[in-house]
Amino acid sequence: MVSFSGDVKKEMAAVRPPRGCCRHAFAYGFLESAHAFSEQEISIRTEHAAVAGAYAALLDTQCEGVTYIEQTLPRKTGVYHVVSVPDAGDRQTILAAFGHSGGDTARRLNLANFECETCAAGYLRGAFLACGAITDPETDYHLELTFSGRMLSLDVLKLIQSIGFSKIKHIVRKGVNVLYLKDGEQIADFLAFCGAQLGALTLHQSMMVKEIRNRTNRQVNCESANIDKVIAAATEQVRAIDKIERTIGLSQLPPDLAEIARLRRDNPECSLRELGAMMQPPLSRSGVNHRLQRIVAYADELA
Repeated sequence: MVSFSGDVKKEMAAVRPPRGCCRHAFAYGFLESAHAFSEQEISIRTEHAAVAGAYAALLDTQCEGVTYIEQTLPRKTGVYHVVSVPDAGDRQTILAAFGHSGGDTARRLNLANFECETCAAGYLRGAFLACGAITDPETDYHLELTFSGRMLSLDVLKLIQSIGFSKIKHIVRKGVNVLYLKDGEQIADFLAFCGAQLGALTLHQSMMVKEIRNRTNRQVNCESANIDKVIAAATEQVRAIDKIERTIGLSQLPPDLAEIARLRRDNPECSLRELGAMMQPPLSRSGVNHRLQRIVAYADELA
């Protein structure tokens, strides 16, 4: 079964930046953020065949002459698609192409790989393909990127914040550095920024449906609460009228109260406005309410 996250990744994987520098930045984000990007290992492990295919394709186009191995390995819930570079010399060539070396003590973001204003979008699209995930918007709003290296995660955090995604957060979860967004609007904007326009539109539509559903539920709950209040008030009024009728009789009430008391007694289901319309001359809702409150107070004074 294809997930929303899988659909988003498939859409991003199909994006082809027109500029060479942006393609280079995309490859950089993809490679650097994947399972391994070092002198010892360069590889990706993913459950998405489209992601593995895009990773292999960029090795062909951005790292010409490099050999790689594609594998499909079993896992508990399906398979892993693995693409790796087995030759040490090829790994050194790839690292050097992006300004890195095998002697790097901690992987960092090399901004020299960004040549134009849209290179950041290419890098983040590659990073999301390599280490990103997003929940189905029908259940929750959550997008995250996971990095094994702390310094790289903090560099990417600063990059995302500089673009305008102010609500991006950083946590360490089970030894893994996680950048995450939980704001629906910013998640949709991030998807659009990285080229997943359809994913962003789907998220916006889901947010609209949820807002309409929540607004409707609030309205229904409010109306239900109001109905409960009306029923409780009418019940109290009928009890007061019954008490007066049993003890002294409604005829002992002032004429204006006796009239509304009989109407309420005979029409317990009617609203205040409906009771007012039955009177001659008609009485406003507030006028009916005032008289019924006087009746309740009168009944309370009776022994």
